[in-house]
Amino acid sequence: MKKNHITAAVCLAAALLVAAVTGQNFASLKNLGEIKPGPGVTGTKMLSEYFDGIKGTNMDTEVYVMEGEKPGGKALILGGTHGNEPAGYMAAITFIETAKVEEGTVYVIPFTNRSGMTHNDPQEASPQYMHITTPSGERKFRYGSRASNPVDQWPDPDVYVHAASGQQLSGSETRNINRAYPGKPDGNSTEKAAYAIAEMIRAEGVDETFDLHEASPEYPVINATVSHEKGMSLAASGMMELTFAGIQMSLEPSPTNLHGLTHRELGDYTKTIPLLMETANASQGRLRGATNEKLALTGKDKAYVKSAKLGFLYVPYDESGHPIEERVGRHLQGVIEYTKAYNQLYPDNQIVFSEVPTYAELFLDSDGSDLGGNRLGSFLN
Repeated sequence: MKKNHITAAVCLAAALLVAAVTGQNFASLKNLGEIKPGPGVTGTKMLSEYFDGIKGTNMDTEVYVMEGEKPGGKALILGGTHGNEPAGYMAAITFIETAKVEEGTVYVIPFTNRSGMTHNDPQEASPQYMHITTPSGERKFRYGSRASNPVDQWPDPDVYVHAASGQQLSGSETRNINRAYPGKPDGNSTEKAAYAIAEMIRAEGVDETFDLHEASPEYPVINATVSHEKGMSLAASGMMELTFAGIQMSLEPSPTNLHGLTHRELGDYTKTIPLLMETANASQGRLRGATNEKLALTGKDKAYVKSAKLGFLYVPYDESGHPIEERVGRHLQGVIEYTKAYNQLYPDNQIVFSEVPTYAELFLDSDGSDLGGNRLGSFLN
């Protein structure tokens, strides 16, 4: 009997130790990575200031305000819509830490679905963090999930019904914020977060909205900008400038029968002109080899090189991969060029900013050849 008590005590102690370690690890995953606001940041708000239905929840998230000395138009940059698309939130963070706004106001939400940033997609073997070397030392940033954390919203229904349109999708899409717009004030947690963003756009009178994404190299809509019909003239003009800058970008119209996405619903339900940009992220794909931090940062994968030779991909792919410098550079150059196009169309409502690293500065050598490396870190504080 005494031996049984000893065995039980040892098992209990081991269980408590495992619980303590795993609990500590779980709590640490809420650390998404420090953001160091640059001199252009004039204020910070919480998204719940526009809709208190998310206050005190993991859906609430920071809104960085960058107001110029002169009044003008207003832009919104959304990063982290999907936490497993790191170029989106790293581009948003880079803008926060480098940009200076001279005219108008730019709002930046680096972690749009903050809940989705606190966990990984099950069975995807994704890295927990990415590490980037900067002049001030190594910084780490969370590698998250496409969907809200089940801790914050569960269970998934068998069928997800989009509130505004009645469109039916897979039940797991109920936690995908980019299927939830324009949101629902009395809906689930993800729908409430989408509603808060739409409310912010309406309250602040945001003129143009950028939603920064990544997709697998075998996804048809890749290296592309998707625009609502009211933004097609702006997008076409900006796309030509991107081509002149050496960036191949296709322009896709927002489908009228695919609901819940920023480029459809924010265009329909608010005055903003919404643009969604996609870059090629091998760590998301189904044809990839090992999934790790190196793949997320360098985009180099032998399996994708072979897939390209077999004609399976919608983007050029060789041994150079698609490093995060290229992907962040594409997003930032897109924000630059599409904003210039906006200014041409609306000269009385300018949005002017500077100091944002360009595609060439992030990714190209002096002779115009592709250059990977850790150049992104050199622009972060």
